Amino acid sequence: MTLPKPLPEVSRFRSFADSRAMARNPVRVLSEYCRVFGDTFRFYVGGLKEAIVTIDPAVIQHVLKTNADNYQKSEIQVRRMGHFLGKGLLTTHGEAWRTQRRLIQKGFDRKQLDALSSIMQDSLADSLRDFDRRIRSGPVDIYPHLMKITFAMVARSLFGARLKDDDIDLVSHAIGTVQEFIVRQTLQPYMNPWFAVSGQLRRHEEMRTRADSVLLAYIRKRRHEPPGNDLLQTLMDARYSDGEGMSDELVLSESMQLLVAGHETSSNALSWMLYLLSSRPDCLERVRQEFDSVLGESPLCQADVPRFEFTAQVIHEALRLYPPFWMIDRMAVEDDRAGDVVIPRGSMVIVYVFGAHHAPRYWQNPENFDPERFTRANERLRTPFTFLPFGGGPRVCIGSSYAMLQILMILSDLLRRYDFQLAPGQNIEARPMVILRPEHGIRMTFTDAVKPAPCVA
Repeated sequence: MTLPKPLPEVSRFRSFADSRAMARNPVRVLSEYCRVFGDTFRFYVGGLKEAIVTIDPAVIQHVLKTNADNYQKSEIQVRRMGHFLGKGLLTTHGEAWRTQRRLIQKGFDRKQLDALSSIMQDSLADSLRDFDRRIRSGPVDIYPHLMKITFAMVARSLFGARLKDDDIDLVSHAIGTVQEFIVRQTLQPYMNPWFAVSGQLRRHEEMRTRADSVLLAYIRKRRHEPPGNDLLQTLMDARYSDGEGMSDELVLSESMQLLVAGHETSSNALSWMLYLLSSRPDCLERVRQEFDSVLGESPLCQADVPRFEFTAQVIHEALRLYPPFWMIDRMAVEDDRAGDVVIPRGSMVIVYVFGAHHAPRYWQNPENFDPERFTRANERLRTPFTFLPFGGGPRVCIGSSYAMLQILMILSDLLRRYDFQLAPGQNIEARPMVILRPEHGIRMTFTDAVKPAPCVA
């Protein structure tokens, strides 16, 4: 066995000096570290917590798949996110996670997605009526509008059509605000004593409690109502090996975590897709032609999803350029080694997804928007674990099929209703929070689509 090479290291002093820049934009800082220190290196989160950062696909595959049992979700997710979101798929590991995953997986199989399609379409129709009113007064920032559309769709997929708009807005605001606070806690850990003393921690806890109480009331009410076709019914019907079901509090935790994970992935992908397509009329026209060919005037359902070949390429390329989950963190349970990289017990490993998606050694002209990268022929040539929009290994995102259905459904209606163009004079830049967001928004002008004249024989 060859001796391991010492990893390049960002000093504790430089890590601390860069912590404010990390809090503003960790992607910018980590990408510069990759340029200087290579594919795998050590640094100190906030100058305090040692971590190994990697974009090396061999190391990523080892951590996320080959020896996944040795890597738990890190303290960031288990403690900080768990503090606000409870114990569920996002914040547990080991046998407890495997049990919950098996129970919840049924909610995302093909049969259940078929059942959810009508709920999703009805929610989209309601949301687009409001969207249509907003765009009549001029350019709009598409990001908050798409967030509202996707959040309402996920909320109603979970809780059914009777979930009130006011309650959706309250829960959505709470989730967004708490997520920003978690990022600050993570990237500036030395500020946590101040967050507690100043009352910021308590205010965010109270916000979470208000959102929890709204959703818990729905759950308890549904226990006494006829069964529905939504995801909440799947959670309530699930049974452990002893025949017991989930408690109301566990159903709440899983519901809240599905809400968190389920809406921003799609809204981010759609926002960046519209931005990218606005500068590529040729790609936009091909996507429209594919929707016309596959759907005609019919609504989209789960059975249609595999028929979208070019549109799927566009979605994947948008997810490569702007991955919603820009990093994945794990903690080593025992000493390990991935090739030349020694990973001591207790080490935090940061899989830098954005860096892997933009690495020139794995992607030709990585900053260019090129859907042809994802043709079937090119996908066969791609190095595994260099494209991770939904993670990888056994903890790959449980809702990826739902996300694809949701993205295609919203995109099909938007493209058939509207023409759109980017408003001039903008600085479009990504801001990594828990999710990779457009920092200054993306302002666009929408007009009614001009239908082609019917062909006269």
